[in-house]
Amino acid sequence: MAVTEAGAERTPPWRGGFGRLWTAAVLSRFGDSLRTAALPLLAVSLTDDPVLIAAVTACGYLPWLLFGLLGGAVADRVDQRRAMWAVDVARAVLVAAFAAAVWAGAASIALLLTLAFALTTLQTLFDNAATALLPSVVPTGALGSANARLMTAQQVAGGLLAAPLVPLLLAVGSAVPYAADALTYLLAAALIASLRPNAPAPERPPRPDGSTLRAEVAEGLRFLLRDRPLRGLCIATTLCNIGMGALIATLVVHVTRWLGAGPGGYVAVVTAFGAGSLAGGLVAARIAGRLGRVRSVAAAGAVQAVCLAVLGGVRSPVSAVAAMAVFGAMGMVWNVNQATLVQERGPAPLLGRISSAFRTLAVAGAPLGALAGGAAAAAWGPNAAALLAAALFVPAVASLAPLIN
Repeated sequence: MAVTEAGAERTPPWRGGFGRLWTAAVLSRFGDSLRTAALPLLAVSLTDDPVLIAAVTACGYLPWLLFGLLGGAVADRVDQRRAMWAVDVARAVLVAAFAAAVWAGAASIALLLTLAFALTTLQTLFDNAATALLPSVVPTGALGSANARLMTAQQVAGGLLAAPLVPLLLAVGSAVPYAADALTYLLAAALIASLRPNAPAPERPPRPDGSTLRAEVAEGLRFLLRDRPLRGLCIATTLCNIGMGALIATLVVHVTRWLGAGPGGYVAVVTAFGAGSLAGGLVAARIAGRLGRVRSVAAAGAVQAVCLAVLGGVRSPVSAVAAMAVFGAMGMVWNVNQATLVQERGPAPLLGRISSAFRTLAVAGAPLGALAGGAAAAAWGPNAAALLAAALFVPAVASLAPLIN
């Protein structure tokens, strides 16, 4: 079965909950980006070991392997809005406590590892609930446009607004980016909680007597593995995420040491990625309309492989910024069409579990990739992880070919 047509995209209505969901997502991403941009710089100040620095990223992926499937099953059982705002409150408490530790000079690599693990554990429930909630907030024909608007706005907030602020906030105090992140979680929680009057929860059929979480998880996995387009896209995304784990885990070392660009260069590369993602979000629906969802993903992945080869092979900060800008644009095209395809093909009662199965399988290689990237950087130099990522994107794109006529 080939999937090549995306159909006409409708504009999602701002009312009915989407506006508040959009605002909450943007606020949360802004705060997250402050934290994620500041954490690698903090990690570099605490250790010179690339493997330990990479382990911080690995701990940010590991909970998906342990709890991702469970998070999807829970998301299909509970009120999704309630789960989302409760998770955001819990994350606000954790990040506020971490900010206090940084302010007191008590930060350590062990504490960074613990924070990354805890936040991602909570994220397994939040992300699956959010994926399942969106189709109840916007019409099916507007899902692609809604995903593009959500992801594009998140990139504006995270890549263009948050990342350049990090050096300024760090100049005020090393704990300030984390305190700001905690505040955005609280604001996002309030907005999500207010969705109830305008976005009634979708009705769910009663669960059969004796139904267990294990059986419900298996049901979502079976649907994913039997649906050829989703299965193929999941395999491709898994390969890419191995490469992305290697790249993200060592990017700060790549830019600050191999390129010699320092913290300012690292912020410039992250900002370029965000700016490129914004451009990709603006054209993702148009590209999908012309090529179809799977062809759009394949074309985006091929361009990303070239960008990674440039990043790892050309020792120039200017080239790195340009490569990451294009890489971000194509990543947005991939992500928008991937998320929309899952929402379009997944039945509403199963969507949390299908989403969690897809994410868990796709993320499975990222911790290994992060550790492999750290080991490659230690053995062959900081640019080795980018070249490893480029090599993994090639079979990922090739695996999508059978889905395209």
